[in-house]
Amino acid sequence: MDGISDVSVGVKRGSDELSMYNSPNSGMSSISDGASNGSDNKKPRVEEAPPSRVLHIRKLPSEASETEVIALGLPFGKVTNILTLKGKNQAFLEMGTEEAAITMVNYYSTVNPHIRNVPVFIQYSNHKELKTDALNQRTQAVLQAVSAVQSGGSPSSDVQEVLAAASSPVLRIIIDNMFYPVTLDVLQQIFSKFGTVMKIITFTKNNQFQALLQFSDPANANQAKLALDGQNIYNSCCTLRIDFSKLVNLNVKYNNDKSRDYTRPELPAGDGQPSIDPAVAAAFSKDSNSLLGKIPGALNPLSAAAAAAAAAGRVALAGQAGSSGVLLVSNLNEEVSNPLTNTKRVYGDVQRVKILYNKKDSALIQMSDANQAQLAMSHLNGQKMYGKIIRVTLSKHQTVALPRDGLDDQGLTKDYANSPLHRFKKPGSKNFQNIFPPSATLHLSNIPQDVTEDDLRLLFSNSGGTVKAFKFFQDRKMALIQMSTVEEAIQALIDLHNYNMGGNQHLRVSFSKSTI
Repeated sequence: MDGISDVSVGVKRGSDELSMYNSPNSGMSSISDGASNGSDNKKPRVEEAPPSRVLHIRKLPSEASETEVIALGLPFGKVTNILTLKGKNQAFLEMGTEEAAITMVNYYSTVNPHIRNVPVFIQYSNHKELKTDALNQRTQAVLQAVSAVQSGGSPSSDVQEVLAAASSPVLRIIIDNMFYPVTLDVLQQIFSKFGTVMKIITFTKNNQFQALLQFSDPANANQAKLALDGQNIYNSCCTLRIDFSKLVNLNVKYNNDKSRDYTRPELPAGDGQPSIDPAVAAAFSKDSNSLLGKIPGALNPLSAAAAAAAAAGRVALAGQAGSSGVLLVSNLNEEVSNPLTNTKRVYGDVQRVKILYNKKDSALIQMSDANQAQLAMSHLNGQKMYGKIIRVTLSKHQTVALPRDGLDDQGLTKDYANSPLHRFKKPGSKNFQNIFPPSATLHLSNIPQDVTEDDLRLLFSNSGGTVKAFKFFQDRKMALIQMSTVEEAIQALIDLHNYNMGGNQHLRVSFSKSTI
């Protein structure tokens, strides 16, 4: 035992009268424990043992290796010993601390651990430690090597198998080159191809969109990382950079657009956050792939998944033709339906708008492409605009037709194809990185140098809302302005985006992710 006092492998002797024998088939040290068996049907279940750093693992597949058993414990801390009972499909795993064992049991009580796609069961053992008198040299070497790596050493070839098997079920995802927004639902659609996605948390760090995504099984996380790292969600942009997280379990408090626990649909949405649409939740719970393939012409499986998920953000894809860049907007306030163009311009370049002749609370809006249409739909469906909650879906029409020559359509159709105010004509434009859901805080840009804070406060107050806060950026060409409600901010954006501030200098207004 010289040099390996913290790591040992073999068989415990003590009050349980565990007898050791060596399996001729596996070379694994094994034990016989008269107090338990692998079938769980010969004796009634005994009272649960108190916490211990020794864990009892049952229902192991007969072909399970020691490496795979060790891998179950590695994400939670140091593994110091292992005993196996191959004939009874059981094992004992000793963790370095009781705290690590408690964390492991708590985690696996909510997420079933699997070895070779077979669910196994973990509970505290009555043993407080494992005292061994027989060592399996290979397992001893593996444990020792793993211990060295956990202390900062370099993995040897002998231990790479263990480390691969012991990957955390939580992935850390960074999106590079993010020209189109990536939503939580986009990630769920893409990653669910590789296993059950349990939880997702999204956030922005160092000006980069990031996410933590938890699978039900570390093996699924490993497969997803191998397949998706370096892939683009959309053509030539939104590149996935994926690593394993040091976390082994995510604590999700709210189900909304920033975080979601798919195992707990009853969680609240949280203050000011849109909740998940029940129809979307139902679609995902029935079949996480059901929306895929409904978008013809997708460049690759990832873009199909992303487009489907973006469109599903407020649902409409099921049963729709799919690739249309035309939106049907209904339940508009008829008196102010024409200005709705500005809200769509936040999410893409509007080409044409047609108010329906026989239903003037509805309109067809043609965006530059299907992605922009889906983006506008996901952010604007269900928003309140001029006192009415609007509905936005994909239209079956591929284009909005202009009136025939000589035909007067009473000004119901507008053509903006040649507008100089389009923001997204240039591929890779930075404007793609500044697309956010409607919020009470607006971002203002292209502000003339002689315009003061009071001028802007008065301008936005005259749109019918209350200005709660204002802040100039350092160069005074940009500012943040906060209205009292999201509805007021939407109305202000409709009224004042592209507002001529004089000298043909137009104010640019968009939703902000920041608060003042």
